[in-house]
Amino acid sequence: MALSVPSGTRGAAGSRATAPTPGQVSAAPHRRGELPSVHNALICVGLPGLAISPGHGQLTGQGFDGFYQSGRRLVSRCQVRVAGREPVAVQGRLIGAGRARFTAVVRLPGAAGPDPELFVERLRSADGTERITLRSASDRTLRIPVEITLGTDLAFLGAVAAGSPGTELPAGVHGAGLRWTGDGGDAVVTASPPPDDALAATGLLGWQLELPPGGSRDIELRIRTDTPSRPAGPLRGGVLSPASAHGDDSRVETLMRTSLEDLRAMLVRDPGHPADIYPAAGVPWRCGFAPAEILWTARMALPLGTRLAAAALRQLGRSQLGGTGSGAGRIPGPLRDAGPHLPPSCTGVEATLLFPVLLAEARRWGLPEREVAELLPAAEHCLAWLRSAADEDGLLGEAGAGGLQRAETQAHAHRAAVLGAELLDECGRPGADRWREWAGRLRRGFRQTFWIEDRAGGRPAAARTPDGRPVPQLGAGAAHLLDTGLLGGGRFAEGLLDKVQTEQVARLLGGPAMDSGWGLRSLGAREQGHNPFGHRGGAVRVHETALAVAGLAAAGFEKEACSLLGGVLAAADAFGHRLPEMYAGVQRTDDSVPLPHPAACRPAAVSAAAGIHLLMSLAGVRPDVPAGMVALRPVSSAPLGAIQLTGLAVAGEPFSVRVSRLGLGMVEEAAAGLQLGM
Repeated sequence: MALSVPSGTRGAAGSRATAPTPGQVSAAPHRRGELPSVHNALICVGLPGLAISPGHGQLTGQGFDGFYQSGRRLVSRCQVRVAGREPVAVQGRLIGAGRARFTAVVRLPGAAGPDPELFVERLRSADGTERITLRSASDRTLRIPVEITLGTDLAFLGAVAAGSPGTELPAGVHGAGLRWTGDGGDAVVTASPPPDDALAATGLLGWQLELPPGGSRDIELRIRTDTPSRPAGPLRGGVLSPASAHGDDSRVETLMRTSLEDLRAMLVRDPGHPADIYPAAGVPWRCGFAPAEILWTARMALPLGTRLAAAALRQLGRSQLGGTGSGAGRIPGPLRDAGPHLPPSCTGVEATLLFPVLLAEARRWGLPEREVAELLPAAEHCLAWLRSAADEDGLLGEAGAGGLQRAETQAHAHRAAVLGAELLDECGRPGADRWREWAGRLRRGFRQTFWIEDRAGGRPAAARTPDGRPVPQLGAGAAHLLDTGLLGGGRFAEGLLDKVQTEQVARLLGGPAMDSGWGLRSLGAREQGHNPFGHRGGAVRVHETALAVAGLAAAGFEKEACSLLGGVLAAADAFGHRLPEMYAGVQRTDDSVPLPHPAACRPAAVSAAAGIHLLMSLAGVRPDVPAGMVALRPVSSAPLGAIQLTGLAVAGEPFSVRVSRLGLGMVEEAAAGLQLGM
């Protein structure tokens, strides 16, 4: 499955839709419009299948609710009536990444008292099945009519998001159910047991059921399409290790389980290369191919094995621009809104700089050398593009923004140079010394030109304009300055900032202007243009908060790291541990709860992976498989008490680690030959 929000409409992450990559499902024609709110929806995910439902469970044909397959809505209306009455909704909730349960009650005519005699439970799955169970609590035999009204417009999700889904199509009786055809597609609903009546004109299936005292009956609906398509189904078995977390704080177990379930549910295979998989960016609006987010997700999921990283790198390597022009070696990507103070940024540049970083770190986690050798030429092409695009000081500007230099882009470039140099060195390729020298030049230039001195200790500029003026606003992009990257021997690469500047950035990220109490604000509360609901103007973005936590912890600023970690864990409780890609950056108080962003994707690949990254930061696992060692640097304050992480993967083998209440780490399971390093 792959689809994008309508052209001209921005998703929660602000990405502009691009032409579908091979194997994508294109959205139908649409008009400009606002995305519907999804924060109250129950979204079952098992890509390429989706089921989007309101809390009461009845699909009414309105809004964006329905069963979707590969971006097309197969059923938009599925309403149940029992004895001529609509059941009274009691509860609707997710019971897994791909399933939701809805419970309702019915008070039947002729009942002796006010209590309901019949319970209706609907178990809905992303794979296009729904089981409806009727349970009697009566002491008499019940003979009741049950009606299910079905309908669809066969609309693409892009058209639904734009508010132009089309009209409901006429149905035809088809076997033990109904069938709709139109707009180059079809949908079939089959019922078991077969209905007693089927009225195509109204899309109605009917049964006369008899329930003995305390008895129950099931009706199962199966929704499918017979339209031929290229295989684009999920490939989940063995891609991610079966990790789990346990500890004194029960939230760690739930967050790890939910994050892993969501991440698995969002993996789809490339139809042109079925052996390769990638995570969709976010549900429901951004299920397409998003290069930067694919690489971020794979990088944060490295503790679950290197298979996802290898597939993502192969996928992105195939999209790399060839030739000898100025763009040769760059990975294409859409523009992304950068908030109120900067022009949109190119996610393709971000992905190009992430490519060699992910390859170098995946090698540390155990990516086989054969696969490293296959991917190394693409990484070298990324580095060659970087060298051609940077100025004489090593700083990287953006041609599309007149040469604007973003601070986080310099961080990405520096990390690519440092880790790329080590990768080239250890793989016997030339150029490592030149990249180390280039990285040193970039550090010196950045520290001199991007640091803004003030009475409070200074701050990094968010960017420098083409004429050299700093953009002074403080945002979550500063967290990338602390994300340095994993080197050999369990070391982290030197960052762009010196020691004093690093301490100041840690203080700023941990201060009340940036730490909302629920996580890191994307723009400081005191900055002009701050908006708690601005996706890069003040909202909390889970991915950036996770990077900040890991970077702060690695740099020794545990107090600030633990505060941000505690905020995200508290927010996760409120969101059922399915972290959205963002939520409002309002200040936390004793009686407040985090406010959802109405258009945020939930789940999103980077937020699911960020949940895993947050928990891994507590253990500080630093493998170096080529050197046959793994180091631990756990958070010494043990903010969540004792924690045990099992079912991880290092060198392709199971890996488990425990951190005690005293902050001491111990490897409990590891591949043969791995030694514990300091």
